[in-house]
Order: sequence, then structure tokens, then C-alpha cells
Amino acid sequence: MALRMLERLTPQAPDALLALIKMHAADPRPDKIDLGVGVYRTGQGDTPVFSAIKKAEARLVEEQDSKSYLGPEGDMGFVNALMPYIFGADATMGGRITGMQTPGGTGAVRLAVALAQRAGVQKLHLGKPSWPNHAQILNDIALETVWFDHACEDGTANLEAVLEVISSAGPNEAVLLHGACHNPTGIDYSNDAWDAIADAFAESGAFPIIDLAYQGLGHGMEEDAYGMRRVLGAVPEAFVAYSCDKNFGVYRDRVGAFYAMTREPSDLDTVFSNANALARASWSMPPDHGAAAIRIILRDSELTDIWLDELTQMRERMRQVRSVLGDAGMSGGVDLSPLAHQNGLFSTLPVTPEQVKQLREEHGIYMAGSGRINIAGLTMGNIEKFINAVAAVTG
Repeated sequence: MALRMLERLTPQAPDALLALIKMHAADPRPDKIDLGVGVYRTGQGDTPVFSAIKKAEARLVEEQDSKSYLGPEGDMGFVNALMPYIFGADATMGGRITGMQTPGGTGAVRLAVALAQRAGVQKLHLGKPSWPNHAQILNDIALETVWFDHACEDGTANLEAVLEVISSAGPNEAVLLHGACHNPTGIDYSNDAWDAIADAFAESGAFPIIDLAYQGLGHGMEEDAYGMRRVLGAVPEAFVAYSCDKNFGVYRDRVGAFYAMTREPSDLDTVFSNANALARASWSMPPDHGAAAIRIILRDSELTDIWLDELTQMRERMRQVRSVLGDAGMSGGVDLSPLAHQNGLFSTLPVTPEQVKQLREEHGIYMAGSGRINIAGLTMGNIEKFINAVAAVTG
């Protein structure tokens, strides 16, 4: 009798956010609110293509003379053009930093943790809650994950917990931190906290991995890079996973980058020979279209200015929404005031799964069962409905 291999597979739970998208689409109520999917929306509820991207794509169509392979490192013009925005004036830290293109920030995170594991990291410390895909990636590559509490009950970052983890971690352990605009809480470390975190890394043997997926959506490109730069300035080695999906609005083009900083410039060749081997076995070559468009933007000062202006508009709209929520204060049993001081696309409300279900069924408000909301799903036209609905189910 033939072996029946596929019957050994067990059904996997469907992605909760994908299921939420389907439920929202099927809801006939005209005043329904989608706070689930993690994309930016304008005050009119749209997710448009940046005009800077449109202009760059038009130029790309005219100028691109081949669709030939670029290699596992991808578009190095894109990788290098990003570096001053990420790392600052001395973008290579004296020739100690370089990178490669990845399929989105997800590819960058996976490459970072897989390469760390290959280099000898046996355990990774991760703040809870975190972006759900962090845990999925770590589970898939079988890297031991140890959780610590990222946030305190008052809506601030738990600095004591992260400092304890960094200080006690051994030389074969890594700590993964969100660089800015924490997903899913919106709770970031202050600059003073980052100073303490950098000092802790400098004194311990822990290896830092910084996931910077939302640069520019918090307080600005420079401001949102402070923590990552502070850590890199204090340690001899580190990895950075970067995403352009949000701050350039190229979600479906999957544009990301992985960067490594080594003790000596001569170590980079060995690091990236391993990174290229892992990439070759995972996705072979990254998709080029979005990265090529971003390269064009960053090499043209006029297009760069247009992009930065569009990014500023995004950031200011989300800060406006946060300000209104913060001014609302107590909404039933939920204090919305901490949201005004949080950053980026996401915040997490202290609501139960039952209350989330009630918001969906009774008020047409769709959000993750964890209480995570996409701030950009709120507009000046629907925010009062949201505040009142939260009060109704939690009061």
C-alpha cells in the first residue's frame, strides 16, 4: 500500500486578520470601520500610491533596459541610497555596515534571525506583545524564544524589563527590539531609555537585532532612527531589519533591506557570503520593481522632497487622530489618553475578545482580537462613533 504522506498534515488556524478583512467586506453597514489591516489610510479612507512613487515608476518604465537577474543581494543602488536616512551622516560606520535587499521587512527579519542562528545565537529575547510574525518566524527556524514584558499597565515601555534581559543575556543570545512605532502597542522607548539600553548592550554580551519597519511614521526620519543609531554606536556588531512598505507605501511590492554591522570592515565579506547563501535558499532573488523606484526617488532631490512631504502628511494625520483620542480621556472603562503619546500606525486597547466581538457585531467596528487597532483607520468623520462605541461596550 502506498504511503499517504499528505494525510499527516494537520489543519492550521487561518490568519485572523485575513478573516477580519473578509468579514468587513461582507458587512453591508455604511458606517462600518476597519481598524484591522495594517495599511495607512487617508482621511477619506484610501490607501493611495505616493505621487513620488508614481513619478519614479514612470521614469523606471522609460529608463529600465533589462529585467535580468540582479543576484541574491538585489538592487544595491537602492540599499546604498537608503543608508544615510537609516544610519546618518557616517552611514557605513567607517566601512563596517553594508546590506542587501530583501522581500519586505518580513524577509529582512527572517534573514537576520536565521543568520544570527548560523553565527551561534541559541536564544532570542523578544518583548511581549510583538508583531505576530516575529514568533512565527522564530518558531519556523526553531530558534528558542524567551519573552519579556514590553509595556507597563500605564501605557509606557517597561524599561526595567528590557534592561534586565540585556544585562543578563549571554554571548550566544540576541535581543530583538522594535526601532520605532512599536507594533502592536505604539509604545516606544524614550531617548533617555534608548541611552540606557545602548549602555546595557555595551556592557553585556547580548547581540542586538533592531527591526525598523516604520521609520518616519512616529516623529520624523531622524527622530525615529535615534534608538537604533544609539545602540549601533555602542556595540561592535548588530543586525538591522528594515522595511519600506509603510514609509513609501509599497506594500504589495515587498521592499525591505537587511543590514549588518561588524567589528571590522574585513568581516563583512564573510557575513554576506552567508547572508547571500541563506537568501538564495529562501527566495533566490528579491523583487526589484519597488526597490528600483525608491532608488530613483532617493537619487533625485526633487522626488526626495516630494516623498518626505507625503510622509510628513501621513505622520501628521495619525498624530491628529491620536490627539483627538487622547483628549477623549476615559471612554467607558478604557483610558484613551495614553494613545496621544504613542507612535505609528498601531495601538492596543485593554479590551477583552468578547468586547472586540461586541464592537464588531453591534457597532460595525472591526479590530484584532488582541485589541490592536490601526490608528489610520480612524478619521475625523468616524472617530466620535468609535469613542462612543468603546464607551458602550466597556462602561
